[in-house]
Amino acid sequence: MAGGQKDVVFGFHAVTSVLRMRPHEIYDVWVDKSRVDQRAQLVLETARTRNIPVHHVGRSTLDKMAECDRHQGIVAKCQVSKGMPEKDLIPFIEKIEGAAFILVLDGIQDPHNLGACLRSANAAGVDAVLMPKDRAVGLTATVRKVASGAADITPIFQVTNLVRALKQLKDQGVWLTGLAEEATTSIYNSKLTGSIGLVMGAEGKGLRRLTRDTCDDLVNIPMAGQVESLNVSVAAGVCLYEVVRQKMINNHV
Repeated sequence: MAGGQKDVVFGFHAVTSVLRMRPHEIYDVWVDKSRVDQRAQLVLETARTRNIPVHHVGRSTLDKMAECDRHQGIVAKCQVSKGMPEKDLIPFIEKIEGAAFILVLDGIQDPHNLGACLRSANAAGVDAVLMPKDRAVGLTATVRKVASGAADITPIFQVTNLVRALKQLKDQGVWLTGLAEEATTSIYNSKLTGSIGLVMGAEGKGLRRLTRDTCDDLVNIPMAGQVESLNVSVAAGVCLYEVVRQKMINNHV
């Protein structure tokens, strides 16, 4: 494969996911030459069966490629992932069978937080993740590593105008519930069945004003201790699984 911008994916979950979901976008795979264990061999065999070049190198080379030492001894170079085309958002929503479940991330800056949110979103069964193209961390190698493959198997839409996209979701019958510290209603007292768009704000700043104003309602996570708030990825996990809990109860009524 030649041409195009190159991206780096590292870690076993992330590399395995790319090999499985979009092998045609991988240029080559680089592995620590000291790794001869079964886990490494399975990944390398998968790469070879797809005619993807494999290079055995020293760990220091992988450190430079991944720009960190947490690559688990495996790195892949592939085309830059841009997520799902923005123009496909509404057709995608229209094709969802049953109630839609969307996670909206408004300007998350930290790649570890975004990766953790994507992992939780996939585990909770969301249909798609929506986030802005600008003023937010993109789908970096660290995001993919932390997401443990979720960044490559969860539909992700990076949109130019988040508020406009939210209004399009509302037009499709998606109820937007935003998480905000100042909200007076607990998430545990909010109805989260039907088509739901769960909207999370950025670290520290929370939801931007226009995003907050576009939500149909706002909820909070009650704090029982002295801390005032949770990390955004932890808060996302709490909220996602409250939606899951309510949907499970509703489906058994």
